[in-house]
Amino acid sequence: MSWHRGSLVGFDLETTGTDPLEARIVTAAVVSRKDGNPSEQREWLADPGILIPAQASAIHGISSERAVAEGRPVPEVADEIAHTLTGYWAQGIPVVAYNAAFDLTLLTAELHRHGLPSLSDRLGGPIGPVIDPLTIDRGVDRYRKGKRTLEAACAEYGVVLDSAHQAAADALAAVLVAIAIAERHAQVAALVPAELHRHQIEWYAEWATGFQEFLRGKGNTDAVVETAWPLRAVASAARSGA
Repeated sequence: MSWHRGSLVGFDLETTGTDPLEARIVTAAVVSRKDGNPSEQREWLADPGILIPAQASAIHGISSERAVAEGRPVPEVADEIAHTLTGYWAQGIPVVAYNAAFDLTLLTAELHRHGLPSLSDRLGGPIGPVIDPLTIDRGVDRYRKGKRTLEAACAEYGVVLDSAHQAAADALAAVLVAIAIAERHAQVAALVPAELHRHQIEWYAEWATGFQEFLRGKGNTDAVVETAWPLRAVASAARSGA
């Protein structure tokens, strides 16, 4: 049976910003599906410990006031998310995240910032398998024009996305887009999750290298696009009040 017909876990974060080494968790969701049907869902609201910029609040709808009043301390939230994800990986269940390098790097940075065990420390080895519909879509349909946002991917693959930028909705949509990509592209469905994980490392590096060349060709000669997937190095994120 192909991986897309088995158990999958969707993961998504809504955050304070767009830099995964500096942004903080605001909301999170882990949504599991078994035999194509929802089986478990967990959601978190965190007090990120810093003000949530108005631009971020406008996207996900969580104000600083609400996060402080209703959210739990971000170290507790990050620790629980990490425990949940590594529990699934320990069972061999793939974790699906749209633009996984952002969400997993940000979570890792939060763990590092608060002196908590990393994802790999908890597993006793590398994380995975990870399934990133964005990276797979770029790899198998490289020249398709248009945006590659989650909303655009849902439109391309016929997935209904309710409540975009709500963590649970985005996590579920990521899973459904991953399934739809596998249904359309037999070569993706034929890979076992570990093989697909390795292919995504290559696809992401190819995309990042090409995008960096594009930016530099447009005059941004100092542009650097990180090629690592699904995690960036996070040592610089250790600064606790950064």
